Amino acid sequence: MTGIVLASSSSISITVDHRGSGALVRLNGRIDVDSSPDLRDRLSALLSEEPSPRVITVDLTGATYIEASGIATLIEALRIARHHQTIFCLQGLSGSALRLFEVTGVLALFEVSNCGQKAF
Repeated sequence: MTGIVLASSSSISITVDHRGSGALVRLNGRIDVDSSPDLRDRLSALLSEEPSPRVITVDLTGATYIEASGIATLIEALRIARHHQTIFCLQGLSGSALRLFEVTGVLALFEVSNCGQKAF
């Protein structure tokens, strides 16, 4: 397992841990219009790896704030993951972030369980 901080802006830090055939992406900070491009770039790079991870789990426990641009970025990554036949999961959704996913109706698109364990 390796843990590398791969993107860090003033509002978000993104850490990726590779474990076996999976990857755990930990987000800390604000996922907003300023930080969404960093997240998009990191997830795209992860999904472009050869071989691509079997499972990617995005841990939102440390995300203090998420807005629509962050959700759009996660949906885009989900679409690419499905194309690569990669399982794309979310964990750690709670509070206002969880409510935003519920209100927008996108929660049902994602696996939101301990699916990261499938790859380890």
